[in-house]
Amino acid sequence: MLYRTITLGCKVNQYETELLGEGLRRLGYRPAGVGEAAQLCAVNTCTVTAESDAKSRKAIRQLARENPGAEIVVMGCYATRAADELARLPGVVDVLTDKRQIPEWLARRGLLDPPRGIGRFGRRHRAYVKVQDGCRMPCAYCIIPRVRPKLSSRPADAVEEEVRGLIDAGYREVVLTGIHLGHYGADGGEQRPGLPELVERLAQLPGEFRLRLSSLEAAEVDDRLLAVMAAYPRRICPHLHLSLQSGSDTVLQRMRRRDTVEQFGVRCEEIRRRLDQPALTTDLIVGFPGESDAEFDETCRLVRRIGFAKVHLFRFSPRQGTAAADMPGQIDGKTKRERMRVLEHSCEHSRRWYLESLVGRRLEVLVEEPLDEHGDHAHEGTREATVSLGVAASGARRWLGTADRYVPVELPGQADLESRLVAVEARGMAQDRLTAEIAR
Repeated sequence: MLYRTITLGCKVNQYETELLGEGLRRLGYRPAGVGEAAQLCAVNTCTVTAESDAKSRKAIRQLARENPGAEIVVMGCYATRAADELARLPGVVDVLTDKRQIPEWLARRGLLDPPRGIGRFGRRHRAYVKVQDGCRMPCAYCIIPRVRPKLSSRPADAVEEEVRGLIDAGYREVVLTGIHLGHYGADGGEQRPGLPELVERLAQLPGEFRLRLSSLEAAEVDDRLLAVMAAYPRRICPHLHLSLQSGSDTVLQRMRRRDTVEQFGVRCEEIRRRLDQPALTTDLIVGFPGESDAEFDETCRLVRRIGFAKVHLFRFSPRQGTAAADMPGQIDGKTKRERMRVLEHSCEHSRRWYLESLVGRRLEVLVEEPLDEHGDHAHEGTREATVSLGVAASGARRWLGTADRYVPVELPGQADLESRLVAVEARGMAQDRLTAEIAR
């Protein structure tokens, strides 16, 4: 029996798709190859925007066309929000409205011992590990607290067991993720360890690997977490993705965000003081309702002030069911596009500044894929969609990898570098990446 999956949305969704696949493989299914029709398909949906909904519906219809007669199971946040709507689409036989239903669904298909975690992560060199679920933040633009309101944290023992297995399987980077990662442990009161304690426990595991943290609120990067990161500089990547959304206090107030720009800036300064040249990345929304030219300029100035290593930019898109969808002062599409172009320029300047600051430094790189003679990806698809773990492309002259500080690095090759952590010295820049030599 063959199965096929499509995942839309966040790292948590990607993890949960892998968990479902783990169960299906235990039932005797195998992933469908190119040109093979699957008997079972799964779509893990996203509902952050109306466009996400549309992409999810398109994926379901595409699977129904390309896999005639296949059973289609739908899960994810869109499934939670509009189960009846999805159940009417072609081929859909089950809609899981809660990810906790996965073990029960597998049991109905005959798997009495559902997986507690994952032992592989597709065809990638890094693995995401979900440690937390649920969000109660009141952000005016976000639908997720309505579809994932229950806070839950995985026991530290279960997380450690899963991470150990992934290390043994050859994964050299493990990314801890959650719907609201900073709330890890918040559902268990004072008796349950928080994120700093979990990270420290994992950092002490043996083996050749490194940890990376996914998105956090700036206030959640407290002194305890910084102390752990500083104590294990070679084990925990000096990279923090700090959710911001706007550089204007008045916009942040309308967004119902809890930090001010000044608080965010102070925390970034403390992070830089405590860690060795860390990479700070963030998200920004352009064109939030009521955003004036002056407020937009404040965001541009903050980007230049902080010096982000990378910024994920989004044009505001009204999400029905959120407070922001009905706010006055909706910004027209032309203005959003113009502001995106301006802000992209500021973000590119900030990124280049950070890359230049790393020239001459020693970095640790996870080698991911070979480059062709033109410096382009030698494998089809994205950098993550590489050949099977541990299988090197013989004769590669150049390789591409990701540094501990979350920047792409090009380095000279040899046949056995893929999926290894390699110490390099950054020598310069080419395109949007650093060039480096293997450290002696």
